[in-house]
Amino acid sequence: MQQYTAHPIPPAALEELRTRDDAGRPPETLTDTEGGSPLRCCLRRSAPGESIALVSYAPLRRRAARTGADPGAYDEQGPVFVHALAEQCAAPGGDGLAFTDTHRVLRRYSAEGRILGGRLTGGAGDFDPALREAFDDPAVEFVHVRAVEYGCFLYEVRRGRPPRP
Repeated sequence: MQQYTAHPIPPAALEELRTRDDAGRPPETLTDTEGGSPLRCCLRRSAPGESIALVSYAPLRRRAARTGADPGAYDEQGPVFVHALAEQCAAPGGDGLAFTDTHRVLRRYSAEGRILGGRLTGGAGDFDPALREAFDDPAVEFVHVRAVEYGCFLYEVRRGRPPRP
């Protein structure tokens, strides 16, 4: 059985984003009075009263800087919520995939960061079959899980089990 691992925004990128985001702006920090915002740093929803930041994030651009890939026109940036302070944030817990309880778009990418296709899921029951379908294609290097209503990046999924600390 194929294993998949969710990858939140990496710690080094979070450190930069908490100072200046990928659009060159300082983060917009707020207190989440209601809770429920999807945090891309620890892959959980915020609790009421938590201090969070809204930042612009360019996942393919940052991946290209690490790997030398060229996503071309597929490079995009968009809004994401993260904890405002690193000390507020614990690493994601468990081996499960986050935010699968509603409609999502699973966007498939090549190693170069080019879109190879996508699929709309209807909820948790559709999520695993959609990932299996994506990774059955050997050209698919990674998948971005995105919100349907705004298209926002939630996290990246790759083949394999997470590394053990």
